[in-house]
Amino acid sequence: MPKRAAFEIGGQSIAAGSRQTIDLPVSVLSDHTPVSMSVHVIHGKMDGPTVFVSAGIHGDEVIGVEIVRRILNTIKVASLRGTLIAIPIVNAFGFINHSRYLPDRRDLNRSFPGSSGGSLASRLAHLFLNEIVARSDLGIDLHSAAIHRTNLPQIRISPDNPVTAELAEVFGAPVILRSPLREGSLRGEAKELGKDVLLYEAGEGLRFDEMSVRAGVAGIMRVLRHLNMVPARGIAKPKSKPHYCQSSKWLRAPAGGLLRTFKADGDVVQTGDVMAIVADPFGESEKEITAPFNGIVIGRAVMPIVNEGDAVFHLAKVKSMEAVEGAVEDLQTQLIEDPLFDEDEII
Repeated sequence: MPKRAAFEIGGQSIAAGSRQTIDLPVSVLSDHTPVSMSVHVIHGKMDGPTVFVSAGIHGDEVIGVEIVRRILNTIKVASLRGTLIAIPIVNAFGFINHSRYLPDRRDLNRSFPGSSGGSLASRLAHLFLNEIVARSDLGIDLHSAAIHRTNLPQIRISPDNPVTAELAEVFGAPVILRSPLREGSLRGEAKELGKDVLLYEAGEGLRFDEMSVRAGVAGIMRVLRHLNMVPARGIAKPKSKPHYCQSSKWLRAPAGGLLRTFKADGDVVQTGDVMAIVADPFGESEKEITAPFNGIVIGRAVMPIVNEGDAVFHLAKVKSMEAVEGAVEDLQTQLIEDPLFDEDEII
């Protein structure tokens, strides 16, 4: 059997059957401090797909960083087929500053495809697209809600894409949301290169949420197993099928004041259910936020102080109340019981 060729990235070679962290230079700060995008490559001895797992495109979304850390501690190079490229922190500037954005206040996920001579965000997007995405067959991009909001674990896929639809079911998050591609996004530009990307959303900015981390680790391992990149031992299939949601809507505060919420992420609501009340500080006025349709809460605000028009609940439409309730409950039970998360080595 011929030896598998080395993996080339950033002008360096990673031999088959080895792993290495490569620092891709991004820029130099005003005080002469170099900044790089660190990439960990696990290059298996056996042939297989090349998959990237990225986190920290928005610097305050730290849950994805922890998911990548656990994935790297789980996968062993001796049993990997293909190549895994892991980028725990794409936007080091935002991560260091606890910020969603880059120093120029640009959103990296609206800056693709970028260019080598553009803004800082544009240069970083160009580097990521050409060094990571172009070398991969599939990507899994990890996100969380913005600061002071939280998301239910969910997968977002492009409409009318059977490949990502299948992989989303394999991933096993309770909700799959068909989301159109946005101009300047990683998913949109990856599609232009003929690459599919799964987008995982879960948890809150600048906060760890154990269940969201576990759901992300389990889902990535299921996808890698489905692609025959890792052995099946210790990787459980989801207990129930994810629920497809065709559309969603943000419910907004009808007035400014103090927010008292009665529904949490993952709760299933019926049309007319009172989800929260906004009251003024004197208790003289109270306004209800009610569900406009049957749905599941896939995102919500966690701050008790709101201004009129603030987004409070992200509600996704559901066809079957019972089915989506069961999917969420099964996920939570499975993640608590799954031996994968005892930090034991399973591969």
